[in-house]
Amino acid sequence: MTNSDKDPFIEHWNIANPFTYHVLKDKRKQMRDNMTIAEERLWEEIKSKKLSVKFRRQHVIGNYIPDFVALSCKLIIEVDGKIHNYQKEADEQRTYELNQEGFKVIRFTNEEVIKNINQVLEKIRNQIS
Repeated sequence: MTNSDKDPFIEHWNIANPFTYHVLKDKRKQMRDNMTIAEERLWEEIKSKKLSVKFRRQHVIGNYIPDFVALSCKLIIEVDGKIHNYQKEADEQRTYELNQEGFKVIRFTNEEVIKNINQVLEKIRNQIS
């Protein structure tokens, strides 16, 4: 029996950078407590395995805190506000590094989530199946 069989936390810890996790876990809590309207809207639609997989909010992966992640299918969902218009290069680097860890990253704007939630959910479903 491996450590991950005994304690599911250990399995998830392995995808976080152990050197930065203690700093990121505090930021993660702040992010969970201060979700945007779009993030809250999407969370209501994907939590509790509503799309047949378990999503986590602001789960630390490496040195990053993605908005939502389904570990079982290695899918990350990012909901981007206007600030992301000014940090495209950083977002591309982040996506590249997460892709290198085997994760598929899909992005939606706040506006897409708020105005077209059914279309967003359909795109997510297509990535899961």
